[in-house]
Amino acid sequence: MTSTTVPISPQDKVHDVLARDESLVEVFVRAAPHFAKLRNRAMRRVMARLITVEQAARTAKIPTDRLVRELNAALGLADEESSAGATPTPPDAVSLGERHPPNAAVVELDVREDLRSGREPFSRIMSAVAALRGDEVLRLRAIFEPAPLYSILTRRGFAHEAEAHAADDWSVWFWRSAAGSAETPSTIPTSTGADDVPADDEERTYLDVRGFSPPEPLMRTLAAIETLARGRTLVQINNRVPQFLFPMLSERGFTWEIDESHPDRVLVHISHAK
Repeated sequence: MTSTTVPISPQDKVHDVLARDESLVEVFVRAAPHFAKLRNRAMRRVMARLITVEQAARTAKIPTDRLVRELNAALGLADEESSAGATPTPPDAVSLGERHPPNAAVVELDVREDLRSGREPFSRIMSAVAALRGDEVLRLRAIFEPAPLYSILTRRGFAHEAEAHAADDWSVWFWRSAAGSAETPSTIPTSTGADDVPADDEERTYLDVRGFSPPEPLMRTLAAIETLARGRTLVQINNRVPQFLFPMLSERGFTWEIDESHPDRVLVHISHAK
């Protein structure tokens, strides 16, 4: 079976689906007017790279099976999961019943214009999250439900509550959960366990982000440099040159060198600017 005959699945990124056939944008729009924003190429650069078909269906409040079936039908393919029986879109368990603390101080962060302009907002979001005090709540305004953030920030000890004011206007509150977190910048694994990752030495820490979907490589790298000591180098191991990362490194006072001499990986050497 070639890539062009493999049915679209709920776990596929919207970006990858549209890369197969850009006209599938109209299938999304017919499924829900919520997806009209996908016609905007600038917004698509950020939004479509982050969310899966399942997450997109959830934010539009339509059945995942139906959306997958219609996408595959447009390609002349039968989707295996739908034909085997409808599977309801799972609810976001983290958000069920969660309400942000009513009396907490609220830090506002509006990234709607960033998203409309095709600028990635993660540097601003993660900076705001990192600066958030234990008794504060971050209110994020976005043009779609930022579902990819949920799992990342949940692992860092944050609960969330989401509310849609309109199809392109969302508020999501993040606050530190009473249940606490298992992950802090110092406890986030720096390796996927691959055999070809060198061991850390006196000068270098290695961070393997291969195999992670966006924005996880970006998030892990930004978390890792939070605790990077001066004089040490963080070596990010990636499958490609991480172009989105470089402006954020510059903003934070870091320099980098790219090593593309290996056939199977790109190494980015990151250190504090002198």
